[in-house]
Amino acid sequence: MTHRFPVRVYYEDTDMGGIVYHANYLKFIERARSAWVRDLGIDQNAMRERDGVIFAVRRVEADYLGPAKFDDALEVETRTVQVTGARLVMEQVVTRGAVRLFQAVVTVVCVNEAGQPARLPANIRLQLH
Repeated sequence: MTHRFPVRVYYEDTDMGGIVYHANYLKFIERARSAWVRDLGIDQNAMRERDGVIFAVRRVEADYLGPAKFDDALEVETRTVQVTGARLVMEQVVTRGAVRLFQAVVTVVCVNEAGQPARLPANIRLQLH
């Protein structure tokens, strides 16, 4: 399953050179992941309250391929790569039209209230396949 999320580059997203500051790509892909989970019908507040777990990013492997600039219309594509009992691996790509600007492989895990690793709830694993 692939999810698409639009992003507009605002002035605050850019650096002195007028291009998107590198850390802001991580914000863009975080927003896209949050929207994707919401669109799947997963209520993260309910997950925390009912199951006692939250999602946490464990690892990000990122490649910066080209610059985005002020007022660019971008799209973040999120695709599931792997779902196991304990983790979710996604590929996320930021494009401007047909031009790939940024790509990342993101590993997300669940942690409990103490911050210790926990299994992904079964109902959520089924939705993510």
